[in-house]
Amino acid sequence: MALVVLVVAGLSALLTHGVWLAVLLGGLLLLVAGLVAAGIATAAKWLLIGRVRRADHPLWSSFVWRNELADTFTEILAAQWFARAASGTVALVWWLRAMGARIGTGVWCETYWLPESDLIDLRDGATVNAGCVVQTHLFHDRVLSLDRVTVAAGGTLGPNSVILPAARIGKHATVGPGSLVMRGESVPDKSRWIGNPVGPWVEAEQ
Repeated sequence: MALVVLVVAGLSALLTHGVWLAVLLGGLLLLVAGLVAAGIATAAKWLLIGRVRRADHPLWSSFVWRNELADTFTEILAAQWFARAASGTVALVWWLRAMGARIGTGVWCETYWLPESDLIDLRDGATVNAGCVVQTHLFHDRVLSLDRVTVAAGGTLGPNSVILPAARIGKHATVGPGSLVMRGESVPDKSRWIGNPVGPWVEAEQ
């Protein structure tokens, strides 16, 4: 709410000096607000939970509550003011790296849904399309279980797909749109998979 109030106040101040000045500088003001939001979310992550590692945590533990609070900063501040607008840009990659994700060169990432970023490894030339969730945690029997997710060099996670903890997409492998890579699964190198859950992607006969 404080950020909203400050942005509205800033725009109002610009308007008092003329509409054209507000038009020219309003975008810059929103850009600064986005960077502030991303910075606050990043600081909250490191202050509240620090570096996240593969582990199991009881549902009612301090870690789970702090992790949820850190995620709230991401969803309410960073996503609304920065990440959605930066989708598919190098700015989003820089921010995700600042959050702890390991992201190689030439990576195309069109989603900010990378919870527990420290456990995400997107290698050179990997592609994570729009609407994807790179899920690094699951709740089971009142336990939060965290594990790494890897998309190897040249691997692709298709639009609106989900990959679960301890899973891996191999080198130059493709997971098609709307698919689910189950927990602990490994998609072989240079193969194509699709479906929920994924299976071999076989072209229909003409």
